[in-house]
Amino acid sequence: MGTEEEEGVELLCGSPQSCQPAAGRTVGPSRCPHGCEASQGLDWRGRDRRPARPAMPRHGVTPSRRLPRSPGGERRSDRSCGVLGPGTLGMALTLALFPSLALWTPAAAHPLPAQGYFASFSGLAPQVRDTFGWWNLTCPVCKSLFTILDFGLQKENNVVRVGSLATKLCQLLKIAPPTVCQSAIQLFEDDMVEVWRRSVLSPSEACGLLLGSTCGHWDIFSSWNISLPAVPKPAPQPPKPPAPGAPVSRVLFLTDLHWDRDYLEGTDPDCEDPLCCRRGSGPPPPSRPGAGYWGEYSKCDLPLRTLESLLSGLGPAGPFDMVYWTGDIPAHNVWHQSRQDQLQALTTVTALVKKYLGPVPVYPAVGNHESTPVNGFPPPFIEGNQSSRWLYEAMAKAWEPWLPAEALHTLRIGGFYALSPSPGLRLISLNMNFCSRENFWLLINSTDPAGQLQWLVGELQAAEDRGDKVHIIGHIPPGHCLKSWSWNYYRIVARYENTLAGQFFGHTHVDEFEIFYDEETLSRPLSVAFLAPSATTYISLNPGYRVYLIDGNYPGSSHVVLDHETYILNLTQANEPGATPRWHLLYRALETYGLPNALPAAWNDLVYRMRGDTQLFQTFWFLYHKGHPPSEPCGTPCRLATLCAQLSARSDSPALCRHLVPDASIADVQSHQRRPLC
Repeated sequence: MGTEEEEGVELLCGSPQSCQPAAGRTVGPSRCPHGCEASQGLDWRGRDRRPARPAMPRHGVTPSRRLPRSPGGERRSDRSCGVLGPGTLGMALTLALFPSLALWTPAAAHPLPAQGYFASFSGLAPQVRDTFGWWNLTCPVCKSLFTILDFGLQKENNVVRVGSLATKLCQLLKIAPPTVCQSAIQLFEDDMVEVWRRSVLSPSEACGLLLGSTCGHWDIFSSWNISLPAVPKPAPQPPKPPAPGAPVSRVLFLTDLHWDRDYLEGTDPDCEDPLCCRRGSGPPPPSRPGAGYWGEYSKCDLPLRTLESLLSGLGPAGPFDMVYWTGDIPAHNVWHQSRQDQLQALTTVTALVKKYLGPVPVYPAVGNHESTPVNGFPPPFIEGNQSSRWLYEAMAKAWEPWLPAEALHTLRIGGFYALSPSPGLRLISLNMNFCSRENFWLLINSTDPAGQLQWLVGELQAAEDRGDKVHIIGHIPPGHCLKSWSWNYYRIVARYENTLAGQFFGHTHVDEFEIFYDEETLSRPLSVAFLAPSATTYISLNPGYRVYLIDGNYPGSSHVVLDHETYILNLTQANEPGATPRWHLLYRALETYGLPNALPAAWNDLVYRMRGDTQLFQTFWFLYHKGHPPSEPCGTPCRLATLCAQLSARSDSPALCRHLVPDASIADVQSHQRRPLC
């Protein structure tokens, strides 16, 4: 896996017995002033940091060597600090839970930093210090607290006691409403504590996250590489346009349905909770209307009747050859969800899809909201009650009519699968939660979780050998993933560009795309991932869905996307008294943007045309929000950031936008990029 420029190695040397390279880089003992004496395979606590053997094959993955910390030195002196009182433990546990707390307040609908929740957590540090002016949160004190946390969490009664103190601190910092603080900490604490117990996160890394790089380096996600087969890459062969009259497949694409079973017409759409328009939101002020019958332009999800209206009204957009459905079925009330709630959402909405789509084959992917706690997807080496087996087994049972036995087997293990929907086409459904910045279980080990990418390479190589084409579906787009996962995926796409005919994702709730380039020059467009808009209104959007027109099923088909159509429900019209919902075509891509085709080069050209054509960009901005853009204008920094995101199928890779903003700071532009509304 290449890098855009070589950076200097930052050493974090704390004692004669401890030496750690930043960002997982390999460093020899001579680079550290005191030398390094490390027990291989042990974390800084002296525990075995190696996970149990995963259920899926992991051969071929090469992690960059990360020298483990040995116990002792400054850590040994930290461990003698103070009494393990519940007040101190409460503070430390709350600090450990802050990354999850950051998820409870919904993102604003428009430009926000495109960073994971670990990055957003760092912004809470000043708030902690300002709120606790009497508490001197210095670097040594912080490290002592997190060392105490490690000891305190070994006693179950301490975990129970400090939960209530963590709740009080959440309320004091006004991170969320009091009831949300209480419910969320109770929901997240067991899994977060288990992750903390198993992870290699040291006091230096935790406090680097909280206080900044002067106190330690908190990027614990070491770099790693999957291995590619020795088979030489074939010369790039752009797909041939289909002959006139060739079959065209229509593929319905559903994503981010977010059914809220507690949605209630007339309630406050602007309540204090992270999700509104529901029982418990209360009535709106007399000066404002309540939630609409079919949905609302606010931080609200959808009632079941709106999803049923969508599915029952698909006729004009069909008929469909198959359906790609990329997850996020439950609502955004992530602070108050049980496994029973999630399974009810899964079975209810799956039954609705079966009812209205009948014999049309449906191929699902796992979203980040399917589990509880949200984003919590342990790799297969986590067993027992904290594993994801409860969810994958339920999915296999619900989706058995659509999936063959080989697909159900890997779905039960890791939430991903492959199958052949038609001769010459292989479909791969990825569990993108194993790349997620928000999946806290990856703190334990983020190296190719479940061996999924190495498995993907095997599937793509087999397809290349057979002469098949491949479609990939998933929830979280690759440009939003952890860096090592994202860069490895980018490398895989480049290697198999002749085989990979389409990529389809959701998650961001808006209408966009991500372009892939050759790794040598980062200039030749070779693939595009389509990011379809959500069914849900969250936040302040029209409900919508997508239909892809794809080169059809015949010998020699390219199976590439030929065009796509987006359909919406105009909520303003639908919520009028006496009105009935009318789903209608919003636009067709080729016609609206003047594209010669839907191949990667055409989307690349569109981005650069929008850089200079503000009217064209405003059309994109309107459609990006499914016909309901924000009232505030998108000025030049916002426009460049939005366009940069379309070029960025690889995370943490500013060079991808170097031609878009040659006279501006790429870092400044990327600071305006959006965080997904997931």
